[in-house]
Order: sequence, then C-alpha cells, then structure tokens
Amino acid sequence: MIQDIYPSRLNNAFTNFDIRDDDSILVFDKDGKILVGEKDGEVVFLTEKDTGSDDVIYLFSVDETRFFLKTGVHVFIREGFDYYSIREIRDRFSGKEVFALFTGYHLWKWYDDNKYCGKCGHRLVFDEKERALRCPECNNIIYPRINPAVIVGVIKDDCILITKYRRGYGHNALVAGFTEIGETLEETVAREVMEETGVSVKNIRYYKSQPWGMAQDILVGFFCEADGDGKIRMDENELKYADWVKRECIELQPNNLSLTNEMMKVFKENLLN
Repeated sequence: MIQDIYPSRLNNAFTNFDIRDDDSILVFDKDGKILVGEKDGEVVFLTEKDTGSDDVIYLFSVDETRFFLKTGVHVFIREGFDYYSIREIRDRFSGKEVFALFTGYHLWKWYDDNKYCGKCGHRLVFDEKERALRCPECNNIIYPRINPAVIVGVIKDDCILITKYRRGYGHNALVAGFTEIGETLEETVAREVMEETGVSVKNIRYYKSQPWGMAQDILVGFFCEADGDGKIRMDENELKYADWVKRECIELQPNNLSLTNEMMKVFKENLLN
C-alpha cells in the first residue's frame, strides 16, 4: 500500500525547523496540482535554491529528507518540471515519494481550505507549538481535517462483492463510504453495504487501515459475510456495477497503492485467515 515504505519512515512530528538549501519544497497551484520534475522515472522535488525561503512551513520528513510547503499564491516555471494532479501522481510514479506527495497534498488542502476563522472571520495564523491554525482575535484553533471512511470486502462463498463507481475512479473497487455522526465503524460497514447494494452483512471484522491523503481520509478496511441470499439491489446513483465475482476472476487495480486493491488481492489469493 502507499504507506508501506519500510525501511524508510515518515516522521510527521511538528517542529519549527529553519529551511536548508537542500530541503524539498512542495509548490501547489490554485487547483491543487503540484510542481515536480521527473528523472529516470523518479520524482524530482524543488529545493530552497529553486524557490527561496520565504512563505514556507515545515511539513514532515521521510528518512533524512525534509519537506516544506510553499504557502500563499506563487507561480513557478522550471525547465523539466510540470504541474501534476494528485491522481496523475498516483498513476505516473511509485515509491516513498508518492506517499510524501499524498501526505503533502493532505496538509496543503487543509491549509488552503482554512484561511479565515469560522467564528469571527479574522485571518488565521500558524500555531508555533503544534500542527494547528490559530485565530489571533478569538483564539479559535483548527486542527488538520481527517475523514474516517470504511472499505468493505463482502464475501459470499467463494465470491467477493466487486463494485465500480458511477463517477470518478474507473477500476474495480469494493463498497466504501464515510462514517456518519454518532456511528461506529462497524455500523458504517453495515449501512454502506445496504445502501449501495441492498445486501445485509454479518461477522464484521477489522482488516487494516490506510491514510489516503488525496481525499483527506483515514481508510479502515473490514471483511464480512453476506447475511441471507446476497441478492444485489444496486444504488444506480452511486454505482454502475455491482456483482459477486469468484476469486479467480477478480481483476485487480493497475497499482498496489490502495487498501482496496490489497483487500481484493488477499481474497483472490486465498490469504485470509
């Protein structure tokens, strides 16, 4: 999955580092596209020497590489560099750099969406002690947004319930959805499967979780079994396809970044305990 970068390690502790010449800088345009280069199929990042040290804030480190965000509105043109959407990054590159870009996008999106205080309307400032935005007028504090969502592998005999979204991502997927107010993750699983496919479930059990920065999510994977005959009544507003697929017939996604793909893969290869 995207976060599986061992032996490398993400260090996301908040620190007020001063920027160095060789530190990597993430520059986003107003649409959330990021400016990076490419050499021999690998991501090349901008550095302080390319952009200067004004309007930057430390984000995180991957091993010894420190990443900073260029805040505000800036336009940079660099030979050999192009602006890519986070979806294009996902499809074009691989490795720990993709995880760094997803995580950087998550933080950029939060900063970009929260310029003004929702209580009094004053301009927010960076907090100096923690990863937060603070209103200097009313002292309101805003923390990074993280959306909890579930990915559900529903099993019936030797089949798993495969879906395809009506809009957006075009490859095979599993039932998925966001947790509502006052709801447990297990209740989210049962509700989302019922809403999207009309199938009742039982024996809900946790599998793994995954940070998914391109949507500001924390994804939580569950497997469960169909309760009853498993007849599908698909929500055509959400999905364009939903069917029981035998494990040997499962077509995986084109890369190994997502929790969804790993869950389909472990079922396909009969690796579930």
